[in-house]
Amino acid sequence: MVPKLIVTLDGPAGVGKSTMAKQLAKELSIPYLDTGAMFRAIAWKLGEGAWRWDETELEGEMAGFDFTLSGVGETSILSLNGVEIGDEIRTEQVGMWASNVATLPVVRTFLKQAQRSIGDRFALVAEGRDMGTAIFPDAPYKFFLDATVEERARRRFLQLRDMGKPAELEELKEQIEARDLQDRSRTVAPLKPADDAITIDTTDLSKTEVFEALVQGVKK
Repeated sequence: MVPKLIVTLDGPAGVGKSTMAKQLAKELSIPYLDTGAMFRAIAWKLGEGAWRWDETELEGEMAGFDFTLSGVGETSILSLNGVEIGDEIRTEQVGMWASNVATLPVVRTFLKQAQRSIGDRFALVAEGRDMGTAIFPDAPYKFFLDATVEERARRRFLQLRDMGKPAELEELKEQIEARDLQDRSRTVAPLKPADDAITIDTTDLSKTEVFEALVQGVKK
């Protein structure tokens, strides 16, 4: 394995990035970094309405935040201040909070530094929304996964159902559309494929087919 190998995997909400990133990291025997979980963890830790705080106040709070990563592949563990980040961040409400704080330059600057610091120490499969464009622009392997809103809402519906958290399909679709609009239109690091990324439309592909496309992309 080449030291400090970085593979970036970007895409919108509900496209299945986490599943693919974990599987690819396992295949490559390197850690998996869920950067979306970092935004969610900050949003959850700060609480509702933090995106309306004064910038200085936010900086002061985040100065006490320390992210660490351990493990490989699907066993990778992301922790905040020594505590493993769990399902408490995986609600639709926290997801929207995360999208709100993600529009703030002060938050993005803090997390860019935290993510690059982790990338300096590990080879990674880094999953998020701007990994290939803003965080690791020199990564040798970049992918952008996409799918229709309807298909992403369906996948999220099934995921929540399997977690014992039933939701309304139409409501999920509306939430995903709202996050898409906010993520794609923000002025700082908007959601978009890197110019040199391989884009994969997963709408009509199985998980196996998507994974095989990723592996072939890295092998090239």
